[in-house]
Parts: sequence; structure tokens; C-alpha cells
Amino acid sequence: MSPEPIDHGLASGPRQHHVLSVLVENKAGVLSRVAGLFSRRGFNIYSLAVAPTDRSHRFSRITIVVDAASAPLSQVVRQLDKLINVVQINHLNERSVVERELLLATVLVDAEGADAVAVDCARAGAEIVDRAPGALTVMLAGTPIEVEAFETLLAAHTVAELHRTGLVALPKLPAPPGAAADPGAAG
Repeated sequence: MSPEPIDHGLASGPRQHHVLSVLVENKAGVLSRVAGLFSRRGFNIYSLAVAPTDRSHRFSRITIVVDAASAPLSQVVRQLDKLINVVQINHLNERSVVERELLLATVLVDAEGADAVAVDCARAGAEIVDRAPGALTVMLAGTPIEVEAFETLLAAHTVAELHRTGLVALPKLPAPPGAAADPGAAG
């Protein structure tokens, strides 16, 4: 039985994705081979984030969010597993994942607008990370739903630039023996 995709019920419409956490050797060309595999098969990558996993920079973790409609999970995993530098592949599902995304935006403001952006930031849990005359740079790290809601809030202002990183995700930690599951755990 294939794992169910994550269903992000976002304001822009429902999206069903498979989230794969792929540990790879940090060698030249690995990311290109991974991305090429998806391209050759016609699989749509919704987002991709990659960075070294340790101080030695021996390994990198690639978080790949794949459109569930375009990519049968078993085929994606089989193809990734054939790549030489792939060490481990984990499919993450919404009940077992901690996921976050980062949004940075430059918002053009006057004095009154700066106050309104500050209120919106406080409401969303975002912060102002840079200030200049007539502009603020704001940041929010949160779940995809939180980031999308903040982006919607920002639409009421003049956004000069906006960048979202794409999803990064790790499996949730196991609960200690005898501990009740935390229904409010971030995910």
C-alpha cells in the first residue's frame, strides 16, 4: 500500500504532495542528477531545498516536494534509489512530519504603513528583520499554511519583492514511552 500524500489545504486551493527527504553524498553533480531524473520522467517538483547535514559537509539532505498527481511514489523512490550517491530516502507523511518554510518580503511603506505591517507581523508571528526609509523586510518561518496566510496578509501592502524557500521537513521525534500524544504539536 502506497503512503498517502500530504494534503495542504491552502487558500490557493488543495494541493496533494509527496514529501521526500533524501540523504545524498555531497558531491558535484548530485543535485543535477536528482533534478534531471524528475525532469526526464515528467514529474513536477513543487519545491526543492538542499543543504549540508553536518559540519564535515560529507552529506546533504534534499527535501523534495513532488506533485502527487504527476508522480507515482513507488516509481519516484525506485528511480531515486538507482542513483549512486543517494544514501537514504524517507517518505514523510503529515502525521509524522515537522515541516517549515521561510518567507522573506520587502514591503514598501510610509510611516503609517510601517505600523500596519508591524501589526500584521505580530498577528502572524513574523518579524521585521531590516528597516530602511520607505521599506521593511519581514520574515516568517512556519508551516506552509501559516506562510500562505501571511502572504495573503501582505497582499494588502505594496510588496516589492517576496521569496519563499520551499519546504524543509524532518520526521517527528518519537514520543517517550507512556507519554500521551501532543495534539498541539507543530506539524
